[in-house]
Amino acid sequence: MASAGSNNRVITGWAARDASGVLTPYTYTLRETGPEDVLIKVLYCGICHTDIHQAKNHLGMSNYPMVPGHEVAGEVAEVGSKVSKFRVGDTVGVGVVVGCCRACGPCKANIEQYCNKRIWSYNDVYTDGKPTQGGFAPAMVVDQKFVVKIPDGLAPEQAAPLLCAGLTVYSPLKSFGLMKEGLKGGILGLGGVGHMGVKIAKAMGHHVTVISSSDKKREEAMEHLGADAYLVSSDADQMAAAVDTLDYIIDTIPVFHPLEPYLPLLKVDGKLIMMGVINQPMQFVTPMIMLGRKSIIGTFIGSMEEAQEMLEFCKEKGLTSMIEMVKMESVNQAIERLERNDVRYRFVVDVARSKL
Repeated sequence: MASAGSNNRVITGWAARDASGVLTPYTYTLRETGPEDVLIKVLYCGICHTDIHQAKNHLGMSNYPMVPGHEVAGEVAEVGSKVSKFRVGDTVGVGVVVGCCRACGPCKANIEQYCNKRIWSYNDVYTDGKPTQGGFAPAMVVDQKFVVKIPDGLAPEQAAPLLCAGLTVYSPLKSFGLMKEGLKGGILGLGGVGHMGVKIAKAMGHHVTVISSSDKKREEAMEHLGADAYLVSSDADQMAAAVDTLDYIIDTIPVFHPLEPYLPLLKVDGKLIMMGVINQPMQFVTPMIMLGRKSIIGTFIGSMEEAQEMLEFCKEKGLTSMIEMVKMESVNQAIERLERNDVRYRFVVDVARSKL
């Protein structure tokens, strides 16, 4: 990493160059540390399914070269003159968003992730007119507003996936009044986000049902993650028996799938909370939500306040993500495995110990 205060912030990250999504070393220059900025030495970065969407231009909005990575845990190497929240040596995290307008309704309400002028941590343009690049690199410069303190006692490699997967679950449960004990929730899809959904919902005192298309993840869900029930969506009898039993369903599936099989599982006023980034229109017939005052709701990560709160919650409850560590040299193989759902449950790149 370039030294703090250096006029030559040239670093090498791993970037996609085209829609093949293959990552290779890419050299670029970090901006200088501004008054509100924090220079972060990246230690770890989780691999999210959204990284695949972006690197492979699944959403038709990708710009190259692109250094992915938005689940970043690192160490503060330098702070700007007006930085008050952090000191050199602090262990910190950076998520999906690194900028906002600070003047719109969502910004004033401290839900800046819904600002229409939000700036993504990569595949975007920063206020200086230069591309943003993510955490598959040895360093980042980030405005202090978009940096969170990783609590003492929470390992940074464990915290990294929480900044996306954990926050994505925590925020809607809080926002929609679903944190009280005794609720019955369903988790649809048992991947990186889904496994944290089980853990966080259980820690809130919910009865949790994992919903999957087959029986193959039953032992994992029940024995290792602590789910209370397991529902096979391809079993008509099981699905019929579960009608009107759930207060909410967290839908983490990141590819097209029908919604109609799951809506009957919700009680009156039940909520189907959509979290997967899907590039195809979803379909359902309206009586399935009308006859039960049910809601299909979108949600997007969480605010910076919620991110800090979520990390403290996970520390207090002893929650960690289940991870598999890889080096940057193996990141392409890890992405291929993630596309096949061949990971339990989140890859984390050991950036600091990788050859960059």
